[in-house]
Amino acid sequence: MTRLINFRSLRKPVAAALSCAIAVALTGCAVGPDYKRPAAPDAKEYAPTPMARSTEAADVKGGQAQQLVQSMDIPGQWWTLFHSEPLNALIDDALKHNADVEAAHAALKVAWEAVYAQRGAYFPTVDASINPTRQDIAKDVASAVASGADLYNLTTAQVSVSYVLDLWGGNRRQVESLAAQADAQRFQLEATYLTLTSNLVNAAITEASLRAQIATTQQIIEEQTRILAILQRQQALGDVSEAAVAVQVTALEQSKATLPPLQKQLAQQIDLLAALSGRTPDQDVGAPFELDALQLPAELPMSLPAQLVEQRPDVRAAEEQLHSASAQVGVAIANRLPNVQIDAAFGRASEKASELFSAGNGFWNLGASVTQPLFDGGTLKHKQRGAEAALQQAAAQYRSTVLQAVQNVADSLHAIDADAQTLAATERAERAAAHSLEVAKRQLALGDLSESTMLNSELAWRQTALALVQARAARYADTVALFQALGGGWWHRQDVANVASSDGEHPAH
Repeated sequence: MTRLINFRSLRKPVAAALSCAIAVALTGCAVGPDYKRPAAPDAKEYAPTPMARSTEAADVKGGQAQQLVQSMDIPGQWWTLFHSEPLNALIDDALKHNADVEAAHAALKVAWEAVYAQRGAYFPTVDASINPTRQDIAKDVASAVASGADLYNLTTAQVSVSYVLDLWGGNRRQVESLAAQADAQRFQLEATYLTLTSNLVNAAITEASLRAQIATTQQIIEEQTRILAILQRQQALGDVSEAAVAVQVTALEQSKATLPPLQKQLAQQIDLLAALSGRTPDQDVGAPFELDALQLPAELPMSLPAQLVEQRPDVRAAEEQLHSASAQVGVAIANRLPNVQIDAAFGRASEKASELFSAGNGFWNLGASVTQPLFDGGTLKHKQRGAEAALQQAAAQYRSTVLQAVQNVADSLHAIDADAQTLAATERAERAAAHSLEVAKRQLALGDLSESTMLNSELAWRQTALALVQARAARYADTVALFQALGGGWWHRQDVANVASSDGEHPAH
C-alpha cells in the first residue's frame, strides 16, 4: 500500500533551513522608492475672484435659483435629486444590464487575481512526485551491493521544495505594483458607473428637451396655419396681396421642415437610452421623459480642489498608476541584485515498491545558489532607467489629470451661472415676444397691421419659444455636468464594498 508524502515529512535540517529563509525574506528590506501620495492642490476657488454662491432665477419651470454649498456631500444615487421615478428605475435597471459595467467588474476581478497569483511567490514551491522505472544496464556495472541484476525496477518518491528569497523586496514591490493596478481598475469601474449614469441622465434630459421642442414646433405650425387662413380670407376680400400669402406659406413650410430633424434626433435618443440600459432598439425603455416632470436640484455641491482629488475616480486611478510605477522602480532595482534560491528534496527509493518505506531507503538533500548578474549587455540597467522614466511619466499624467478635473468643475460652475442668466433673459424675451404676437394678431384681424410686421412678430416668438426650451434643458444638463465633474458620490454607493476586490475584501498593500 502506497503512503502519501507531504511537506511535514521533511527532515528537521531541511525544514529549519527553509523556515529561516522565509523569515529572512519576509523581514528584509525593499529597495526602490517608498510611495508617498502627491500633495493635494491648495486652491480655494475655481476662479481668480470668488464665484457667486447663488444663480439667477427665472419665472419658468426649472428656472429657480440654485445655491452652491461648499463641502456639501454628494449622495451615491445623485440622480434621484431630479425626483423622476422613471429615470430612477431606468438607471437601476441599466446598472444591472449594461455591458460596460459587466466588463469593468470582470476586469477588476482579473486585476485582483493577478495580485493573488503574485503573492504566491511569498511561499516555497512544493512538488511531490513518484517515478517508477524499469532499467537495463550493462552487466559489468551492475551493483553487487544490490541484487547484482542488470535488469531491475526502481521506484522513487520524493518531495521537492524550491524557494527564492525575496531579500531585496522585488516580489513585495511587484505585489505592491499589481495591487495598485487593481485599485486603479477599481476606480475605472467607478468611472464606468459615473459615465453610465451621467450619460443616462443627459440622454433623458435631451429626450425631454426634444419632446418639448417638437411640441413647441407643432404649436408654431398650428399658429402659422391659422394666420395663413386669416390672410387667405383677407386676400379673397381684396385686402391682402397674393405676395403676402405666399410669404406666409413659405414661413409655414419652413417650420414644417424643422420637424423631421427633431423627430429623427428624438428617435436616436431613445435608441441611445435603450443601448445604455442594455436593450436593443425594439425594446421599450419605459415612460417618455418630459422637462416638466424633472425637478431642478435647489442645492448644488461645490467641493474644494483638495476634496476633488479624493472624489474623482479618474484622479484616483491616475494616482494608483503613479503608485504602481513607483513600485516598478523597486522591482527593476531588485532584479540587478544577487538572487538567492534554496532547493531541498526528501524522498524514498527502492527496487520494490512494497519496500519503498522500509528503513534505509530514504534520502534528502539541501542546497542553495546565489546568482549575481555580471554582464547582460545593459539590459537590466536600461530596464531600471525605463522604470524611472515611467515613474516620471505617471507623475506628469497625474498632475495633468488633476488640472483637467479642476478645469471640469470650473467649467461646470461657470456654465451653471451663465445658463441661469441665459434662461432668465430668454424667459423675459419669450414672454415679451408672446405678448407682442397676441397684440399683432388682434391688429391683423382688424386690418391695423401690415402682414410683414405680423410675420416679424411671429418669427420672434418662434425663435424665443424654442430658445426657452433649450435654455431650460441646458440648466438640467449643467447640473448633471457638475455632479459628474465632482465624482458623483461613488463613495456612498451601497455596493461599493462589493466591488473592492473579487472576494468582497479590499486587500491591504
